[in-house]
Amino acid sequence: MNRLFVAYKPIFISSNHYLSRLKRRYGVKKAGFSGTLDPFACGTLLIAFGAYTKLFPYLAKYPKTYVATLWLGALSESLDIERISHVGEVPKYSIEEIRRVLGSFQGQITYTPPKYSAKKIGGKRAYTMVEKDITLPEVTSTIYSIKLLRYAYPFVTFEATVSEGTYIRSLGELIAKRLGTVGALSYLERTREGRFVYENERPLDPLDYLVFQPNSTTLDAEAIRHGKCLRLQDLTIQKEGLYHLVFEDFFTIIEIKEGAVRYRLNNIPRARYAG
Repeated sequence: MNRLFVAYKPIFISSNHYLSRLKRRYGVKKAGFSGTLDPFACGTLLIAFGAYTKLFPYLAKYPKTYVATLWLGALSESLDIERISHVGEVPKYSIEEIRRVLGSFQGQITYTPPKYSAKKIGGKRAYTMVEKDITLPEVTSTIYSIKLLRYAYPFVTFEATVSEGTYIRSLGELIAKRLGTVGALSYLERTREGRFVYENERPLDPLDYLVFQPNSTTLDAEAIRHGKCLRLQDLTIQKEGLYHLVFEDFFTIIEIKEGAVRYRLNNIPRARYAG
Protein backbone atom coordinates (compact mmCIF):
# COMPACT_ATOMS: atom_id res chain seq x y z
CA MET A 1 0.00 0.00 0.00
CA ASN A 2 1.30 3.44 -0.99
CA ARG A 3 -0.50 6.10 1.01
CA LEU A 4 0.15 9.61 2.32
CA PHE A 5 -2.06 11.14 5.00
CA VAL A 6 -2.12 13.21 8.18
CA ALA A 7 -2.85 11.42 11.44
CA TYR A 8 -3.61 12.98 14.82
CA LYS A 9 -1.31 11.71 17.56
CA PRO A 10 -2.94 11.66 21.01
CA ILE A 11 -1.23 12.90 24.14
CA PHE A 12 1.12 10.73 26.26
CA ILE A 13 2.18 8.29 23.55
CA SER A 14 5.42 8.37 21.56
CA SER A 15 5.34 9.02 17.83
CA ASN A 16 6.95 5.62 17.20
CA HIS A 17 4.38 3.80 19.34
CA TYR A 18 1.55 5.60 17.57
CA LEU A 19 3.02 4.66 14.17
CA SER A 20 3.01 1.01 15.29
CA ARG A 21 -0.71 1.33 16.04
CA LEU A 22 -1.34 2.74 12.56
CA LYS A 23 0.65 -0.05 10.91
CA ARG A 24 -1.49 -2.65 12.69
CA ARG A 25 -4.71 -0.81 11.86
CA TYR A 26 -3.92 -0.55 8.15
CA GLY A 27 -2.09 -3.89 7.90
CA VAL A 28 1.15 -2.46 6.49
CA LYS A 29 4.80 -3.21 7.22
CA LYS A 30 6.62 -0.30 5.60
CA ALA A 31 5.61 3.03 7.16
CA GLY A 32 7.17 6.21 8.46
CA PHE A 33 6.40 9.66 9.81
CA SER A 34 7.91 13.11 9.52
CA GLY A 35 8.48 15.46 12.44
CA THR A 36 8.59 13.68 15.80
CA LEU A 37 6.13 14.86 18.44
CA ASP A 38 7.05 14.49 22.10
CA PRO A 39 4.89 11.98 24.02
CA PHE A 40 3.49 14.96 25.96
CA ALA A 41 2.41 16.67 22.71
CA CYS A 42 -0.52 15.90 20.45
CA GLY A 43 -1.55 16.87 16.95
CA THR A 44 -0.72 16.44 13.30
CA LEU A 45 1.70 13.70 12.30
CA LEU A 46 2.48 13.26 8.61
CA ILE A 47 2.37 9.54 7.75
CA ALA A 48 3.49 7.65 4.65
CA PHE A 49 3.22 3.99 3.66
CA GLY A 50 5.19 2.02 1.11
CA ALA A 51 7.11 3.91 -1.57
CA TYR A 52 5.76 7.23 -0.28
CA THR A 53 8.05 7.01 2.77
CA LYS A 54 10.83 8.24 0.45
CA LEU A 55 9.02 11.51 -0.26
CA PHE A 56 9.33 13.32 3.09
CA PRO A 57 12.31 15.53 2.06
CA TYR A 58 10.37 16.80 -0.96
CA LEU A 59 7.03 17.71 0.62
CA ALA A 60 5.68 21.15 1.58
CA LYS A 61 5.67 20.53 5.33
CA TYR A 62 7.07 23.84 6.63
CA PRO A 63 6.49 26.13 8.43
CA LYS A 64 4.70 24.43 11.31
CA THR A 65 2.00 25.85 13.56
CA TYR A 66 1.51 24.99 17.23
CA VAL A 67 -0.94 25.89 19.97
CA ALA A 68 0.66 25.82 23.42
CA THR A 69 -0.37 26.63 26.97
CA LEU A 70 2.37 28.03 29.21
CA TRP A 71 1.94 27.51 32.96
CA LEU A 72 3.65 30.50 34.55
CA GLY A 73 5.39 29.75 37.82
CA ALA A 74 5.81 26.03 37.11
CA LEU A 75 9.42 24.83 37.27
CA SER A 76 10.18 21.74 35.20
CA GLU A 77 13.46 20.19 34.12
CA SER A 78 11.80 18.96 30.92
CA LEU A 79 9.98 22.31 30.40
CA ASP A 80 6.61 20.54 30.37
CA ILE A 81 4.25 18.92 32.89
CA GLU A 82 6.09 15.60 32.94
CA ARG A 83 8.82 16.74 35.36
CA ILE A 84 7.38 19.63 37.39
CA SER A 85 9.31 20.05 40.64
CA HIS A 86 7.84 23.28 42.00
CA VAL A 87 4.99 25.71 41.39
CA GLY A 88 5.39 29.24 42.67
CA GLU A 89 3.30 32.38 42.78
CA VAL A 90 3.61 34.80 39.88
CA PRO A 91 2.24 38.32 39.35
CA LYS A 92 -1.02 38.77 37.47
CA TYR A 93 0.32 40.27 34.27
CA SER A 94 -1.86 42.43 32.11
CA ILE A 95 -2.98 41.11 28.74
CA GLU A 96 -1.16 44.03 27.12
CA GLU A 97 2.12 43.04 28.77
CA ILE A 98 1.74 39.40 27.71
CA ARG A 99 0.96 40.41 24.14
CA ARG A 100 3.98 42.68 24.11
CA VAL A 101 6.29 39.93 25.33
CA LEU A 102 4.89 37.40 22.86
CA GLY A 103 5.29 39.87 20.01
CA SER A 104 8.91 40.49 20.95
CA PHE A 105 9.78 36.95 19.85
CA GLN A 106 8.68 37.38 16.26
CA GLY A 107 11.70 36.97 13.98
CA GLN A 108 14.88 34.98 14.59
CA ILE A 109 15.74 33.69 18.05
CA THR A 110 18.82 31.85 19.31
CA TYR A 111 18.58 29.53 22.31
CA THR A 112 19.71 26.23 23.83
CA PRO A 113 17.33 23.30 23.19
CA PRO A 114 15.94 21.41 26.20
CA LYS A 115 18.15 18.53 27.32
CA TYR A 116 15.05 16.35 27.41
CA SER A 117 14.74 16.41 23.63
CA ALA A 118 15.27 14.16 20.61
CA LYS A 119 18.15 16.31 19.36
CA LYS A 120 21.12 14.12 18.42
CA ILE A 121 24.49 14.70 20.08
CA GLY A 122 27.25 12.47 18.76
CA GLY A 123 24.67 10.14 17.26
CA LYS A 124 22.67 9.79 20.49
CA ARG A 125 19.40 11.43 21.52
CA ALA A 126 19.87 14.15 24.15
CA TYR A 127 17.23 12.67 26.48
CA THR A 128 19.30 9.46 26.78
CA MET A 129 22.27 11.42 28.15
CA VAL A 130 20.67 13.75 30.70
CA GLU A 131 22.59 12.13 33.55
CA LYS A 132 25.88 13.17 31.90
CA ASP A 133 24.99 16.87 32.25
CA ILE A 134 25.75 17.58 28.60
CA THR A 135 25.60 21.04 27.08
CA LEU A 136 23.61 21.23 23.87
CA PRO A 137 24.76 23.62 21.13
CA GLU A 138 22.64 26.69 20.49
CA VAL A 139 20.14 26.67 17.64
CA THR A 140 18.51 29.48 15.70
CA SER A 141 14.83 29.40 14.80
CA THR A 142 12.46 31.74 13.03
CA ILE A 143 9.15 32.70 14.62
CA TYR A 144 7.01 33.75 11.67
CA SER A 145 4.03 34.71 13.79
CA ILE A 146 2.99 34.43 17.42
CA LYS A 147 -0.24 35.57 19.06
CA LEU A 148 -2.10 35.32 22.32
CA LEU A 149 -5.19 33.11 22.20
CA ARG A 150 -6.19 33.14 25.88
CA TYR A 151 -4.92 34.29 29.27
CA ALA A 152 -6.42 32.60 32.33
CA TYR A 153 -3.97 33.35 35.14
CA PRO A 154 -1.47 31.73 35.45
CA PHE A 155 -1.95 30.02 32.06
CA VAL A 156 -1.03 31.70 28.76
CA THR A 157 -2.24 30.00 25.58
CA PHE A 158 -0.59 31.13 22.38
CA GLU A 159 -0.29 30.12 18.74
CA ALA A 160 3.08 30.17 16.97
CA THR A 161 4.07 29.48 13.38
CA VAL A 162 7.73 28.53 13.28
CA SER A 163 10.60 27.18 11.18
CA GLU A 164 11.76 23.59 11.04
CA GLY A 165 13.28 22.23 14.25
CA THR A 166 11.90 24.88 16.61
CA TYR A 167 11.53 23.72 20.21
CA ILE A 168 8.24 25.12 21.48
CA ARG A 169 9.08 24.11 25.05
CA SER A 170 12.16 26.33 24.84
CA LEU A 171 10.06 29.14 23.40
CA GLY A 172 7.75 28.82 26.39
CA GLU A 173 10.71 29.00 28.76
CA LEU A 174 11.98 32.14 27.01
CA ILE A 175 8.56 33.80 27.21
CA ALA A 176 8.35 33.12 30.95
CA LYS A 177 11.90 34.41 31.46
CA ARG A 178 11.11 37.65 29.65
CA LEU A 179 8.12 38.07 31.94
CA GLY A 180 10.49 37.66 34.90
CA THR A 181 9.48 34.19 36.03
CA VAL A 182 9.72 30.50 35.12
CA GLY A 183 7.23 28.43 33.18
CA ALA A 184 6.50 25.04 31.65
CA LEU A 185 4.10 23.92 28.96
CA SER A 186 0.94 22.26 30.22
CA TYR A 187 -0.37 21.65 26.68
CA LEU A 188 1.18 21.42 23.23
CA GLU A 189 -0.61 20.71 19.96
CA ARG A 190 0.73 20.83 16.43
CA THR A 191 -2.12 22.04 14.24
CA ARG A 192 -0.42 22.34 10.86
CA GLU A 193 2.69 21.13 9.04
CA GLY A 194 3.12 23.43 6.08
CA ARG A 195 0.22 22.62 3.78
CA PHE A 196 -0.74 19.54 5.79
CA VAL A 197 -3.65 19.57 8.24
CA TYR A 198 -5.59 16.76 9.88
CA GLU A 199 -8.57 15.64 7.79
CA ASN A 200 -9.60 12.32 9.32
CA GLU A 201 -6.67 10.49 7.69
CA ARG A 202 -7.89 11.30 4.20
CA PRO A 203 -5.48 9.86 1.60
CA LEU A 204 -3.54 12.58 -0.20
CA ASP A 205 -2.00 12.75 -3.65
CA PRO A 206 1.70 13.54 -3.06
CA LEU A 207 1.89 15.34 -6.41
CA ASP A 208 -0.24 18.08 -4.83
CA TYR A 209 2.34 18.64 -2.06
CA LEU A 210 5.73 18.54 -3.75
CA VAL A 211 7.79 21.69 -3.18
CA PHE A 212 9.09 22.04 -6.75
CA GLN A 213 7.53 22.43 -10.18
CA PRO A 214 6.86 19.76 -12.82
CA ASN A 215 9.06 19.31 -15.87
CA SER A 216 8.50 17.31 -19.05
CA THR A 217 10.66 15.20 -21.35
CA THR A 218 10.82 14.03 -24.94
CA LEU A 219 11.65 10.49 -23.73
CA ASP A 220 8.84 7.98 -23.37
CA ALA A 221 7.56 6.67 -20.05
CA GLU A 222 9.21 3.26 -20.31
CA ALA A 223 12.62 4.80 -20.92
CA ILE A 224 12.26 6.87 -17.76
CA ARG A 225 10.82 3.96 -15.76
CA HIS A 226 13.94 1.94 -16.51
CA GLY A 227 16.27 4.83 -15.63
CA LYS A 228 17.49 5.82 -19.08
CA CYS A 229 20.19 8.51 -18.80
CA LEU A 230 18.67 11.98 -19.08
CA ARG A 231 20.32 14.87 -20.89
CA LEU A 232 19.45 18.54 -20.63
CA GLN A 233 18.14 18.55 -24.19
CA ASP A 234 15.64 15.83 -23.20
CA LEU A 235 13.89 18.28 -20.83
CA THR A 236 11.57 21.22 -21.42
CA ILE A 237 12.96 23.18 -18.44
CA GLN A 238 16.77 23.13 -18.28
CA LYS A 239 17.42 25.48 -15.35
CA GLU A 240 19.14 24.07 -12.26
CA GLY A 241 16.86 22.73 -9.54
CA LEU A 242 14.59 19.88 -8.53
CA TYR A 243 11.65 18.81 -10.72
CA HIS A 244 9.18 15.99 -11.08
CA LEU A 245 8.20 14.17 -14.24
CA VAL A 246 4.66 12.77 -14.23
CA PHE A 247 3.46 9.81 -16.27
CA GLU A 248 0.23 7.84 -16.31
CA ASP A 249 1.01 5.43 -13.49
CA PHE A 250 4.22 6.74 -11.89
CA PHE A 251 6.32 9.83 -11.31
CA THR A 252 10.01 10.60 -11.03
CA ILE A 253 12.02 13.23 -9.15
CA ILE A 254 15.10 14.58 -10.91
CA GLU A 255 17.79 17.15 -10.17
CA ILE A 256 19.54 19.41 -12.67
CA LYS A 257 22.92 20.57 -11.39
CA GLU A 258 26.01 21.88 -13.17
CA GLY A 259 24.65 20.86 -16.54
CA ALA A 260 23.95 17.27 -15.55
CA VAL A 261 20.67 15.50 -14.84
CA ARG A 262 20.29 12.75 -12.26
CA TYR A 263 17.44 10.79 -10.76
CA ARG A 264 16.63 11.49 -7.11
CA LEU A 265 13.70 9.03 -7.02
CA ASN A 266 12.30 7.00 -9.88
CA ASN A 267 9.20 4.95 -10.63
CA ILE A 268 7.16 6.15 -7.66
CA PRO A 269 3.58 4.85 -8.12
CA ARG A 270 0.88 7.48 -8.60
CA ALA A 271 -2.02 7.57 -6.15
CA ARG A 272 -5.08 5.66 -7.34
CA TYR A 273 -7.61 6.92 -4.82
CA ALA A 274 -9.94 9.89 -4.92
CA GLY A 275 -8.49 12.98 -3.26
